[in-house]
Amino acid sequence: MVTVEKTGSSLIITANKQVPLFARPLYFWYSLLDRIGELWSYRELVRNLVVRDLKVRYRNSALGILWSLVNPMLMMLVFTIVFTVIAPTTNIEKFPVFVLCGILPWNFFSFSVIGSIRSIVDNAPLVSKVYFPREVLPISVVLANLINFLIALLVLFAFILVFQIPLTRWILLLPLVILVQVIFIIGVGLMMATMNVFYRDTQVIMEVLMQAWFFLTPIFYPGEILPRNYHLLGFTIDVWRWMNILNPMASIVATYRVILYGVGNGGAPPDLYFFLRTVLTCMAILGIGSLIFYRYSRNFGEEV
Repeated sequence: MVTVEKTGSSLIITANKQVPLFARPLYFWYSLLDRIGELWSYRELVRNLVVRDLKVRYRNSALGILWSLVNPMLMMLVFTIVFTVIAPTTNIEKFPVFVLCGILPWNFFSFSVIGSIRSIVDNAPLVSKVYFPREVLPISVVLANLINFLIALLVLFAFILVFQIPLTRWILLLPLVILVQVIFIIGVGLMMATMNVFYRDTQVIMEVLMQAWFFLTPIFYPGEILPRNYHLLGFTIDVWRWMNILNPMASIVATYRVILYGVGNGGAPPDLYFFLRTVLTCMAILGIGSLIFYRYSRNFGEEV
């Protein structure tokens, strides 16, 4: 049986085990579309939360939102000095632009995930007293960091002009790549926010994992240096291939580099198969994250 209840401007649909197996996919998509419609009806709340997050982040800061420009520039400067002056281990052409193409997407991902983890717990009074789609909390964190990311892109384009790197027509794919990354981040954020409600040490563990994830992602080194035939315990492993399969951020960073940095590829387009696989992976992660979040969100008020 399927039960439909009216709550304000939205529908709450519940089903028990009597729902026929053949009807469950239809029920799932109906619930999903209704949930998206409900989120859209709360778009003003999302906007207010995004503005609040930005104000809180830069409160009492001398530079304010300009930190979105200064932070990646400082990180780029450090990596450039370390890997081209102190310990020159690479001869990457126009290294500052190369490393910025990795740092900016990574910062967007890292700050969004860490912020999403505590988004439900930090808003416990709101969650326990007021009804609204709980997913607007992690989504608002991601959108606030998206604004910072878009501002920080100004630094990247400035260095592209300084180093006279020609932009190709593939720059038109940039909004699509950003959208794919947003989909991935929201999926991870929904999963981590749910886990943190029930296991409060999730944030501490994830901060450690994010450090390891950073070094496992080709940010300050080219992914092409990863071995294609690594021998381990009698097995031959294509490290480069598995890195891109198991680490969506590696694929996303590589795509940013193709369309923005592009030095040495002759203006070639991103590999279509490679990019479509990344899109499908990110959408799958969003789907899994949404299912986990929706399954447990009804208990958030009791747990926080």
